Amino acid sequence: MEVLWDYRGQLWDGTLVTIQLALGSLLLAVLLGLAGAWAKLGDSPAWRKTAEAYTTLVRGVPDLVLMLLLFYGGQQALVDLGGATGLWDYIEINQFMAGVCTIGFIFGAYMTETFRGAIMAIPKGQIEAGVACGMSRPKIFTRVIWPQMVRYALPGFTNNWLVLIKTTALASVIGNHDLVYNAFAAGRSVRQLFTFMFAVLVIYLILTAISDVGLRWLDRKYSVGVRRANEV
Repeated sequence: MEVLWDYRGQLWDGTLVTIQLALGSLLLAVLLGLAGAWAKLGDSPAWRKTAEAYTTLVRGVPDLVLMLLLFYGGQQALVDLGGATGLWDYIEINQFMAGVCTIGFIFGAYMTETFRGAIMAIPKGQIEAGVACGMSRPKIFTRVIWPQMVRYALPGFTNNWLVLIKTTALASVIGNHDLVYNAFAAGRSVRQLFTFMFAVLVIYLILTAISDVGLRWLDRKYSVGVRRANEV
């Protein structure tokens, strides 16, 4: 425990980076998920095929492979593009942004299916009633679709978020100074890898436990009307 206390600053900094990485990836994943869900449920065959290809690609390729492809392959592609156009000589992808983009891209596919299933669970009659009342599309989304979509999507969203938190550990492979990277470096320097990896385990458990409490509160908030209806 003394050695962990000596490296508490390094572990704390890594934990903050992990939280920032998770939140940034979640924001991107939600945006991609909403866009993908609307594409799959839309009338355009081209957009539906694009969204289908996106979700199929992500579910068929390991997360680590995608991260390495984006970080190393994407960086090389940008260098080649700059050399071909003469716009820049060299560009280096930031490890943190590469992690956010990769994890957000991966979980955007899972969020797509989560949101699509939630929207499909909403009775069509409610949307048709909104149209009959003269409500605009944005108003139908905010007043009819969104509140119910959140309630239906929360179980899948919760699972995706908890898995996303753990997936942030992959960013350490490309040199992102997150919790796993800092703990591994500290543990290797004092030859106590088990101690530091066990500390990482505990910290991740704390993060997921806090997330679970917050998401349970959100579920209760959006299920108030349902509980009241069941009590009648």
